[in-house]
Amino acid sequence: MAIYAIGDIQGCFDDLLKLLDLIKFDDKSDKLWFAGDLVNRGPKSLETLRFVKSLGSSAQTVLGNHDLHLLATAFKQRTPRKKDSLSQVLKAPDCDDLLHWLRHQPLFHYNNTFCLLHAGLPPQWDFSQTKKMAKKAEKTLQGSNYMNFFKVMYGDKPNKWSPELKGMEKIRFIINCFTRMRYCEVNGRLDFTHSGSIGSQPKNLMPWFTVPNRRSSEMKIIFGHWSTLGYYQEQNIYAIDTGCLWGGQLTAIRLGEKIKPFSIESDGYLIPH
Repeated sequence: MAIYAIGDIQGCFDDLLKLLDLIKFDDKSDKLWFAGDLVNRGPKSLETLRFVKSLGSSAQTVLGNHDLHLLATAFKQRTPRKKDSLSQVLKAPDCDDLLHWLRHQPLFHYNNTFCLLHAGLPPQWDFSQTKKMAKKAEKTLQGSNYMNFFKVMYGDKPNKWSPELKGMEKIRFIINCFTRMRYCEVNGRLDFTHSGSIGSQPKNLMPWFTVPNRRSSEMKIIFGHWSTLGYYQEQNIYAIDTGCLWGGQLTAIRLGEKIKPFSIESDGYLIPH
């Protein structure tokens, strides 16, 4: 059995099929971990959702910011944006089933060796705290009052972790870490302004995974969300959003003692690593 983690698809369904063909994925024996953002901006969000859902226990996805945007839009808590490509999902006869399935996906997934999330973690959280915070937010998203959360999900504040955070402000902070985080200050204060490659940011900002004494440093973390970072592997960090939507590649990594990456361009060309 092989486990493959795959970066942000964002509706690029044809590229996903090419990548699965490249790695010779067998849904009877292999597992797929998706790093979130299954949908939006690309041409085939509906096909992507249906396919991943159809894989059942052979696939696991975590929620990304575009997945949450789809839910908020579908529940009339967010106005569609000009760049959105979600109309096929919203008009589909199985829309309600797809949305129910998506809303019940986790923010954080792990096995005995690797952890999967969409964006990042504040430096104050260790593995135990990360699990606790993910479960807290998931309970809200999956509970009967989920609509109340989607009304207040959007916002950049609070932007720093404190054990004193409560209510929806706490849930919003948790969601922003798991689905939107890239850069932060040394004290963990989140920044949502800068999304460029490492070195382009102001001096007071650093990638979340380079903060000194980060309490999650022993966790082997796989994440997407950061297309300008590209494929990045260093000190227990595996970034796998390689910008398929933007004309880059779609990347999978085979999990094991030695990580093996596979990337494919939209024309089917294999990218060597």
